[in-house]
Amino acid sequence: MDIAEADHGALRRLPAVTTVLAAVEAVPLLEAHGRVAVTDAVRQALDAARDRIRAGTPSASDIASILDEARRRLDARLPGLRPLFNLTGTVLHTNLGRALLAEAAVEAAVDAMRHPVALEYDLEEGGRGERDDHVRGLLRELTGAEDATLVNNNAAAVLLCLNTFAFNRGAIVSRGELIEIGGAFRMPDIMARAGAHMVEVGTTNRTHTVDYQAAIDEHTGLILKVHTSNYRIQGFTAEVPARELAHIASTAGVPLLNDLGSGSLVDLSAYGLAREATVRDGVAEGARLVTFSGDKLLGGPQAGFIVGSAELIAAINRNPLKRALRVDKVRLAAIEATLHLYRDPDRLVERLPTLRYLARTHEAIRAQAERLRPDVASRLGDAFQVEVGACASQVGSGALPLDTLPSAALLIRSAGSQRALDALADTWRALPRPIIGRITEGALQLDLRCLDEADEASFLANLARHP
Repeated sequence: MDIAEADHGALRRLPAVTTVLAAVEAVPLLEAHGRVAVTDAVRQALDAARDRIRAGTPSASDIASILDEARRRLDARLPGLRPLFNLTGTVLHTNLGRALLAEAAVEAAVDAMRHPVALEYDLEEGGRGERDDHVRGLLRELTGAEDATLVNNNAAAVLLCLNTFAFNRGAIVSRGELIEIGGAFRMPDIMARAGAHMVEVGTTNRTHTVDYQAAIDEHTGLILKVHTSNYRIQGFTAEVPARELAHIASTAGVPLLNDLGSGSLVDLSAYGLAREATVRDGVAEGARLVTFSGDKLLGGPQAGFIVGSAELIAAINRNPLKRALRVDKVRLAAIEATLHLYRDPDRLVERLPTLRYLARTHEAIRAQAERLRPDVASRLGDAFQVEVGACASQVGSGALPLDTLPSAALLIRSAGSQRALDALADTWRALPRPIIGRITEGALQLDLRCLDEADEASFLANLARHP
């Protein structure tokens, strides 16, 4: 029998698409992905098998092998926006979605998706209501502000305030606070888009009271203070405290807008972090407007909050831009549920993932690492060495850039080349539930701060999918 005849025989032995789909082993795939997708994947697997046979490459062509290849192709089609394991050591990782929502917030969001809700309906009066009313009272209670409103993120909150009070007017800001956040998104650009005329005062490292006072004139719309959350200037520095700026602004008859960025509603020093001014502090210091994020230290969904003077909040709500920047019912439901958690401070840490991760002790994380190490090592085999080591976690998302938390990690090193370690990281990113760590000092480091003990079994089961 010549090669052509052998190839022809191997091609004829390939099962038909209908035969593969009728196999009992195909049932889980059909249930998971549907007949159309599975049929397409099986056809592609059979085409690939034919190509290998014609090329003279030995290849298994039984039903099980075809289904295995179809499964790999279907796994490759999984949505990019799917759950993963964040083992980077950064709690609020911008690229991984920042804060995880509390179960109460998830349930509230699901209810809002499944059912009609009184989004803009007044149940007491039976007429039209305001969507902000669902959180206005909570925000007043938690921050001490006269009134509150919200938009879809903190950049939008700052934009809306600037557009409302400094459109075609001056917005005074220290040169040391003209920050750039992720994606080359710069505060001067936000100010320009808002229609404000930026008035820079002071220098990069030192700004004084007289700098602000000298810049105020009849064209001034507001004074802007920006929290430099993603960097710190150290050494020969000076800045004007918010309380003093509030007095300067009040004397001039213009509002102070204090952008806290990653605003927190609780004192973080209780969790071993440096104390940051809370939103209540910002209000108490006299700023007539305070803005902050929802998906950072607050631990909720993406949102931008504006709290402060009732008169100024009313003016903001009259701005046509407010409608363009508002949040939808699903996010609003999750925000309301998250804020409610803060009314029960005794159980806040156990209920809010962000604070739970920040509060985890080094001892608890190391014990978890010691517990997982043997299983991870056995799954990787002799090609890799797995040990437990110390590391430092970060808060992330521009919050507390100089502060770290002592943590523990699984340190994976290759018995061969660095290329093998890079290949392992690539493979784990392609898992059904990707595992994201970071390569540092010749090891793939898996910081376990953000791995709940309840997720250990699913982590190991997912790791078993490693080819």
